[in-house]
Amino acid sequence: MIVEERIYVLNTWVDVNEYLAIYEEEGLSVQRPILGGLLGYFLTEIGTMNQLVHLWAYASLDDRERRRGELAANAQWQGCLRKIRPMIMTMENRIMYPVSFSPIRSLP
Repeated sequence: MIVEERIYVLNTWVDVNEYLAIYEEEGLSVQRPILGGLLGYFLTEIGTMNQLVHLWAYASLDDRERRRGELAANAQWQGCLRKIRPMIMTMENRIMYPVSFSPIRSLP
């Protein structure tokens, strides 16, 4: 199992609630069945402002690649991206492997 951490920092002019409303109404309903494994979606309160962090679990890197490819080919997801992508100033992601004593050792 792997966990992908995605960190987005929104532009300062963006209303975070507007971004989240668009994503929840138009993006999440597409992502959840295709990607599966949503572990959490967070908004920072202290530290970097306008920062969103979300965690996704996958069986393997191959599983992630297949699922992300299917998502990229989805027309509804592309429509959502056209609205939210201009709101994002920076994007970062990392792939993490749980260690032997981690409470998260398998897909939920």
